[in-house]
Amino acid sequence: MCGRYSLVKKSIPKEHRYAAKFAGIEPEPTYNAAPSQLLAVIPAATDIAQFFSWGLLPSWAKDAKMHRPINARAETLTTNGMFRNLLSRKRCLVPADGFYEWQVQTQPQTDMFGNPQASKGKPKKQPFRIALKNEELFSFAGLYDSWVDKSSGEEIKTFTIITTEANELVKPIHDRMPVILTPEAEELWLNEQEKDVKDLLKPYDADKMKAFPISNLINSPTNNSPEVLNSL
Repeated sequence: MCGRYSLVKKSIPKEHRYAAKFAGIEPEPTYNAAPSQLLAVIPAATDIAQFFSWGLLPSWAKDAKMHRPINARAETLTTNGMFRNLLSRKRCLVPADGFYEWQVQTQPQTDMFGNPQASKGKPKKQPFRIALKNEELFSFAGLYDSWVDKSSGEEIKTFTIITTEANELVKPIHDRMPVILTPEAEELWLNEQEKDVKDLLKPYDADKMKAFPISNLINSPTNNSPEVLNSL
Protein backbone atom coordinates (compact mmCIF):
# COMPACT_ATOMS: atom_id res chain seq x y z
CA MET A 1 0.00 0.00 0.00
CA CYS A 2 0.99 3.65 0.08
CA GLY A 3 -0.09 5.63 3.13
CA ARG A 4 2.44 8.48 3.22
CA TYR A 5 4.56 10.32 0.67
CA SER A 6 6.37 13.62 0.13
CA LEU A 7 6.52 16.53 -2.30
CA VAL A 8 8.99 19.00 -0.91
CA LYS A 9 10.02 21.07 -3.93
CA LYS A 10 8.03 24.29 -3.73
CA SER A 11 9.02 25.71 -7.11
CA ILE A 12 9.10 23.75 -10.37
CA PRO A 13 11.99 24.67 -12.75
CA LYS A 14 10.76 26.22 -16.01
CA GLU A 15 12.36 23.44 -18.02
CA HIS A 16 10.72 20.65 -16.02
CA ARG A 17 7.90 18.66 -17.63
CA TYR A 18 5.63 19.66 -14.72
CA ALA A 19 6.17 23.40 -15.26
CA ALA A 20 3.14 24.07 -17.46
CA LYS A 21 0.94 21.86 -15.31
CA PHE A 22 1.86 23.85 -12.18
CA ALA A 23 1.46 27.25 -13.83
CA GLY A 24 0.75 29.80 -11.09
CA ILE A 25 0.72 27.11 -8.36
CA GLU A 26 3.42 26.72 -5.72
CA PRO A 27 2.42 24.07 -3.19
CA GLU A 28 3.96 24.30 0.24
CA PRO A 29 6.64 21.66 0.89
CA THR A 30 4.99 18.49 2.14
CA TYR A 31 7.35 16.13 3.95
CA ASN A 32 4.66 13.87 5.35
CA ALA A 33 1.60 13.77 3.06
CA ALA A 34 -1.17 11.82 4.77
CA PRO A 35 -4.74 10.70 4.01
CA SER A 36 -7.49 13.37 4.11
CA GLN A 37 -5.01 16.19 3.40
CA LEU A 38 -5.46 18.49 0.39
CA LEU A 39 -2.63 17.57 -1.98
CA ALA A 40 -1.60 18.48 -5.52
CA VAL A 41 -2.82 16.22 -8.31
CA ILE A 42 -3.00 16.65 -12.09
CA PRO A 43 -6.39 15.40 -13.38
CA ALA A 44 -6.73 14.34 -17.02
CA ALA A 45 -9.73 16.63 -17.51
CA THR A 46 -7.70 19.81 -17.06
CA ASP A 47 -4.03 18.75 -17.22
CA ILE A 48 -3.39 21.47 -14.62
CA ALA A 49 -2.47 20.85 -10.98
CA GLN A 50 -5.27 21.20 -8.45
CA PHE A 51 -5.68 20.35 -4.77
CA PHE A 52 -7.78 17.28 -3.98
CA SER A 53 -8.30 15.41 -0.72
CA TRP A 54 -6.48 12.06 -0.44
CA GLY A 55 -9.03 9.28 0.01
CA LEU A 56 -11.58 8.59 -2.73
CA LEU A 57 -15.20 9.65 -2.22
CA PRO A 58 -17.10 8.43 -5.33
CA SER A 59 -19.73 10.62 -6.99
CA TRP A 60 -22.44 8.05 -6.23
CA ALA A 61 -21.83 7.93 -2.47
CA LYS A 62 -24.94 8.58 -0.36
CA ASP A 63 -23.00 10.78 2.03
CA ALA A 64 -19.49 11.93 2.83
CA LYS A 65 -19.14 9.61 5.81
CA MET A 66 -18.34 6.47 3.84
CA HIS A 67 -14.90 4.86 3.98
CA ARG A 68 -12.55 6.62 1.55
CA PRO A 69 -9.88 4.28 0.16
CA ILE A 70 -6.46 5.86 -0.20
CA ASN A 71 -5.24 3.07 -2.49
CA ALA A 72 -6.65 1.03 -5.38
CA ARG A 73 -5.14 -2.32 -6.36
CA ALA A 74 -4.05 -2.39 -10.01
CA GLU A 75 -5.03 -6.05 -10.31
CA THR A 76 -8.71 -5.44 -9.52
CA LEU A 77 -9.42 -2.00 -11.03
CA THR A 78 -11.67 -3.38 -13.75
CA THR A 79 -13.72 -5.55 -11.38
CA ASN A 80 -13.99 -3.26 -8.34
CA GLY A 81 -17.14 -1.17 -8.55
CA MET A 82 -15.47 1.68 -6.68
CA PHE A 83 -12.87 2.23 -9.40
CA ARG A 84 -14.07 0.49 -12.58
CA ASN A 85 -15.66 3.54 -14.25
CA LEU A 86 -12.93 5.92 -13.13
CA LEU A 87 -10.24 4.00 -15.00
CA SER A 88 -11.72 5.01 -18.35
CA ARG A 89 -12.40 8.68 -17.67
CA LYS A 90 -10.94 10.00 -14.42
CA ARG A 91 -7.23 9.28 -14.26
CA CYS A 92 -4.71 11.63 -12.66
CA LEU A 93 -1.05 12.10 -11.85
CA VAL A 94 -0.01 12.46 -8.22
CA PRO A 95 3.33 14.35 -8.10
CA ALA A 96 5.80 13.19 -5.46
CA ASP A 97 9.51 12.86 -4.74
CA GLY A 98 9.39 9.94 -2.31
CA PHE A 99 7.13 7.67 -0.30
CA TYR A 100 7.27 5.77 3.00
CA GLU A 101 6.70 2.19 4.04
CA TRP A 102 7.07 0.35 7.34
CA GLN A 103 9.02 -2.90 7.66
CA VAL A 104 7.81 -5.24 10.40
CA GLN A 105 10.80 -6.37 12.43
CA THR A 106 10.36 -9.18 14.95
CA GLN A 107 13.00 -9.70 17.60
CA PRO A 108 13.80 -13.39 18.21
CA GLN A 109 13.14 -14.44 21.80
CA THR A 110 14.99 -17.20 23.63
CA ASP A 111 14.66 -18.78 27.05
CA MET A 112 17.48 -19.03 29.62
CA PHE A 113 18.87 -22.05 27.76
CA GLY A 114 18.95 -20.32 24.37
CA ASN A 115 15.92 -22.11 23.01
CA PRO A 116 13.66 -20.04 20.68
CA GLN A 117 10.37 -18.81 22.09
CA ALA A 118 7.41 -17.02 20.57
CA SER A 119 7.86 -13.25 20.51
CA LYS A 120 5.81 -11.29 23.02
CA GLY A 121 4.30 -7.90 22.48
CA LYS A 122 3.89 -5.90 19.28
CA PRO A 123 6.59 -6.28 16.60
CA LYS A 124 8.69 -3.22 15.85
CA LYS A 125 7.90 -1.31 12.67
CA GLN A 126 10.84 0.46 11.04
CA PRO A 127 9.89 3.26 8.62
CA PHE A 128 11.77 3.59 5.33
CA ARG A 129 11.93 6.40 2.81
CA ILE A 130 11.84 5.23 -0.81
CA ALA A 131 12.74 7.52 -3.71
CA LEU A 132 14.47 7.66 -7.07
CA LYS A 133 18.27 7.53 -6.98
CA ASN A 134 18.47 10.81 -8.90
CA GLU A 135 16.08 12.54 -6.42
CA GLU A 136 13.86 13.65 -9.31
CA LEU A 137 10.16 14.37 -9.08
CA PHE A 138 7.90 11.60 -10.34
CA SER A 139 4.21 10.74 -10.62
CA PHE A 140 2.08 8.08 -9.01
CA ALA A 141 -0.77 6.77 -11.16
CA GLY A 142 -4.01 7.89 -9.56
CA LEU A 143 -7.78 8.04 -9.99
CA TYR A 144 -10.07 10.87 -8.89
CA ASP A 145 -13.73 11.74 -8.54
CA SER A 146 -16.00 14.57 -7.46
CA TRP A 147 -18.86 14.30 -4.97
CA VAL A 148 -21.56 16.95 -4.54
CA ASP A 149 -23.54 17.45 -1.35
CA LYS A 150 -27.14 17.68 -2.55
CA SER A 151 -28.22 19.72 0.45
CA SER A 152 -25.53 22.41 0.28
CA GLY A 153 -24.09 22.15 -3.24
CA GLU A 154 -20.59 21.71 -1.80
CA GLU A 155 -18.24 19.81 -4.12
CA ILE A 156 -15.56 17.54 -2.68
CA LYS A 157 -12.77 16.44 -5.03
CA THR A 158 -10.79 13.39 -3.95
CA PHE A 159 -8.20 10.94 -5.27
CA THR A 160 -6.64 7.55 -4.65
CA ILE A 161 -3.22 6.12 -5.53
CA ILE A 162 -2.95 2.88 -7.49
CA THR A 163 -0.69 0.18 -6.06
CA THR A 164 0.92 -2.92 -7.52
CA GLU A 165 3.17 -5.72 -6.35
CA ALA A 166 6.50 -4.61 -4.87
CA ASN A 167 9.70 -4.64 -6.89
CA GLU A 168 12.89 -6.26 -5.60
CA LEU A 169 13.93 -3.14 -3.68
CA VAL A 170 10.63 -2.63 -1.86
CA LYS A 171 9.72 -6.29 -1.34
CA PRO A 172 11.85 -6.79 1.81
CA ILE A 173 10.03 -3.79 3.32
CA HIS A 174 6.47 -4.30 2.08
CA ASP A 175 4.69 -6.52 -0.44
CA ARG A 176 2.96 -3.60 -2.20
CA MET A 177 4.14 -0.31 -3.68
CA PRO A 178 2.52 2.63 -5.49
CA VAL A 179 2.58 2.63 -9.28
CA ILE A 180 5.30 5.09 -10.33
CA LEU A 181 5.03 6.25 -13.93
CA THR A 182 8.04 6.98 -16.12
CA PRO A 183 8.06 10.48 -17.68
CA GLU A 184 7.01 8.93 -20.99
CA ALA A 185 4.14 7.04 -19.35
CA GLU A 186 2.69 10.13 -17.63
CA GLU A 187 1.09 11.55 -20.77
CA LEU A 188 -0.10 8.11 -21.81
CA TRP A 189 -1.80 7.68 -18.44
CA LEU A 190 -3.63 10.98 -18.84
CA ASN A 191 -4.58 10.74 -22.50
CA GLU A 192 -4.73 7.20 -23.87
CA GLN A 193 -7.71 4.86 -24.01
CA GLU A 194 -8.30 2.53 -21.07
CA LYS A 195 -7.18 -0.56 -22.99
CA ASP A 196 -3.82 1.11 -23.70
CA VAL A 197 -2.89 2.10 -20.13
CA LYS A 198 -3.26 -1.14 -18.18
CA ASP A 199 0.27 -2.21 -19.07
CA LEU A 200 1.59 0.94 -17.32
CA LEU A 201 0.43 -0.37 -13.94
CA LYS A 202 3.55 -2.34 -13.03
CA PRO A 203 6.41 -2.12 -10.51
CA TYR A 204 8.99 0.58 -11.21
CA ASP A 205 12.55 -0.38 -12.11
CA ALA A 206 14.21 -1.26 -8.78
CA ASP A 207 17.68 -0.36 -10.11
CA LYS A 208 16.59 3.27 -10.40
CA MET A 209 15.37 3.50 -6.81
CA LYS A 210 16.80 3.68 -3.31
CA ALA A 211 15.48 2.98 0.19
CA PHE A 212 16.83 3.86 3.62
CA PRO A 213 15.56 3.74 7.22
CA ILE A 214 14.37 6.96 8.84
CA SER A 215 13.23 7.99 12.30
CA ASN A 216 9.79 7.38 13.79
CA LEU A 217 8.97 11.07 13.33
CA ILE A 218 7.17 10.03 10.16
CA ASN A 219 4.66 8.04 12.20
CA SER A 220 2.69 11.17 13.11
CA PRO A 221 1.27 13.28 10.24
CA THR A 222 1.69 16.33 12.48
CA ASN A 223 5.44 16.03 11.91
CA ASN A 224 5.77 17.85 8.60
CA SER A 225 9.35 19.09 8.63
CA PRO A 226 12.67 18.30 6.88
CA GLU A 227 13.75 16.20 9.85
CA VAL A 228 11.45 13.32 8.81
CA LEU A 229 13.64 12.78 5.72
CA ASN A 230 16.82 12.21 7.70
CA SER A 231 18.29 8.73 7.43
CA LEU A 232 19.32 6.78 10.54
